[in-house]
Amino acid sequence: MTVQASAQLPTSLPASVNSANSAEIDAADSMKIWLTDEVLFNYQRCPRRVFLDRYGDRDQRSRPPDYLQKLRQDSFLHQREVLSVAPFYEPSYPRRDWMAGFAATTLLMQQGVDRIANGVLQVTLDNGIHLVSCPDLLVKQPGHSIWGDWLYAPIDIRLGKRPKLDYQVAVAFHTYVLAAVQGMWAENCWLILRQRGTYAVSLVDVLPRMEEILQGCMETLLQQQEPEVFISHSRCDLCHWFNHCYEAAQSDRHLSLLPGVTPSRYAHLKALQLKTLETIATAPPKQLESLPGFGAQVAQRLVKQAQSTLQNRALAHVEASASPPVPLLSTSELPTANIELYFDIEAAPEQNLVYLHGVLVVDRLAQTETFCPLLAEHHADEGKVWNQFLELVLQYPNAPIFHFCPYEVQTVKRLGQHYGTPSYLIEPLLHRFVDLHERVTRVAILPVESYALKPIARWLGFNWRDAEANGAQSICWYDQWLATGDRAYLKAILRYNEDDCRATYRVKDWLVQFAQPAQSPI
Repeated sequence: MTVQASAQLPTSLPASVNSANSAEIDAADSMKIWLTDEVLFNYQRCPRRVFLDRYGDRDQRSRPPDYLQKLRQDSFLHQREVLSVAPFYEPSYPRRDWMAGFAATTLLMQQGVDRIANGVLQVTLDNGIHLVSCPDLLVKQPGHSIWGDWLYAPIDIRLGKRPKLDYQVAVAFHTYVLAAVQGMWAENCWLILRQRGTYAVSLVDVLPRMEEILQGCMETLLQQQEPEVFISHSRCDLCHWFNHCYEAAQSDRHLSLLPGVTPSRYAHLKALQLKTLETIATAPPKQLESLPGFGAQVAQRLVKQAQSTLQNRALAHVEASASPPVPLLSTSELPTANIELYFDIEAAPEQNLVYLHGVLVVDRLAQTETFCPLLAEHHADEGKVWNQFLELVLQYPNAPIFHFCPYEVQTVKRLGQHYGTPSYLIEPLLHRFVDLHERVTRVAILPVESYALKPIARWLGFNWRDAEANGAQSICWYDQWLATGDRAYLKAILRYNEDDCRATYRVKDWLVQFAQPAQSPI
């Protein structure tokens, strides 16, 4: 990690009071606003979360999901593994006593130690907000600072595989606060990612974006005006405010619950005063086509999506114009056979492990349904259950294999390559896969909030035996099984996986009926 000069870094330091005045601030004063790197990270995900964490009723928060606890533990273990490669100093201070942590970290920086883990940097801005940065690692570099002929550069250690923008913004924030503390800009900063390793962040590119985000975050904290709710399951599901926000969104029938309404599209819809399901359902698609991020296909589908939601019924994506009408899906696209297989995988992607192949064997002639769970009770069993899966599906060489979303196909390809399975076995197998998610979204518009398996199957009346179970919880159960040996966790995984297979079966049978030309949408 060599320091390279750059004339494009800011020539002035962040506005602040001097560190001596900062050290006199009472950390116990709850009226003061502490804007930490964690707060800034959360703001990038959701400004409303930052507001509620500061001003919301804590009794309305939900218990953190088990999977979030697991991610935190995995992140901590990954950090300690990375730090163990070389000696480091770690300041000791009471938890979240930022001023004590800052004082302990400052002392280590003054001494010029080579590496400081989990230090605390603090600076108070002219607007009274206290910026707190907790980089995973501060590394001593040649240069000039208020300490002497050295300065420090920050490193963040992340569990993720990619240098996502929110990671880069966080480490740029460390650099920003560090500049005020040591009186000099560090010209480099880094991420250490679990699989990619060390990644150099371009401060010239990221600092302006970080300052823009920081400004927005400060305004949210100072103005005390609650941001509008917007539900995005990919970002909201692990948040402790999710249930609170979701109830508010449902009460208002907020457009973020309508599939296809992204934050950027929502801003354009609001500008046209299209803020309700009713206004979108009656809007001419041509009115939306020219909006950025829409186009003809998105506009038409969004209008129909609002109509489907209001009417609580499925609509054909494209109305049949042929006479007589033809099926929405051909029998080759959606086959019905004497024996059909319904397939669902449980895996821990972060460990690159597939621990369960669940297969529901439906014999339509014998009118039987047999669930076959092929479970790797330990990591070393993955190859064994892969071969068991191959043996099972090869028993029924003509049976279509139904699944939901591309993951199962992708995983079968990967496992075939990993375990050296001959292509003459894999290629015919892959041709038997039928992705029901692709078929559903191609021909149908449903009154659901998401086109994931659970919302669709639940709309069709299917219910999981464990209502709160999901793929993330399955991963947690598997970890708990490995840690405790309690087979109740394995039973919970098998029950959830079987329900996923049966839900896929329910969706397939419904889709066959929906796709027939004589069938009216329900």
